[in-house]
Amino acid sequence: MIAERTEQADLLAGLRPDQWDAPTLCEGWRVREVVAHLTMPFRASLGRTMLDLAKARGDFNRMADTTARHDALQLSAADLLACMRQNIDHRWKPPGGGTHGALAHQVIHGLDVTVGLGLDRRVPPERVALVLTGMKPRNIKFFGTELDGLQLQATDVNWTHGTGTPVRGSAQDLLLFVCGRRLPPGRLSGTESP
Repeated sequence: MIAERTEQADLLAGLRPDQWDAPTLCEGWRVREVVAHLTMPFRASLGRTMLDLAKARGDFNRMADTTARHDALQLSAADLLACMRQNIDHRWKPPGGGTHGALAHQVIHGLDVTVGLGLDRRVPPERVALVLTGMKPRNIKFFGTELDGLQLQATDVNWTHGTGTPVRGSAQDLLLFVCGRRLPPGRLSGTESP
């Protein structure tokens, strides 16, 4: 976790101002909304989170979206980056997700930024493999991606999932596919990105 946050903070520190306002693979979110979302657990009290969740009528996704958009308007890129740097070793874990969920959250949203910007950052394959192998059916179901009849095959680590028509690509691209992200053309072989 520390290595992933450190690498992401270093990458974010090198972004131009226009890149902070560029779209990511998270639909409707620019880089600043993604970073606001990643740093929200370090900035928001449990009380604020519960109040925001109540305002969203218990819909976590709606709450996360509203909060990210609000915080991205209130905080500068420098503030968001400073928050990430100050919390490199924070022990936050998503409810019910544990350490694996925290790593998955960081890796997936980091890829939303780098792939969305067209940057050539490769998350260490063994780190992505940890995220992929730790995914449970409920995690995959959360994203709503239809994987029936597909066998996902990573080309850079020893990982497969499912049976059926082979879909091949790097572990990080397959992770994004599982999460329902629209990948740039040519990143996977065997199917179109969702």
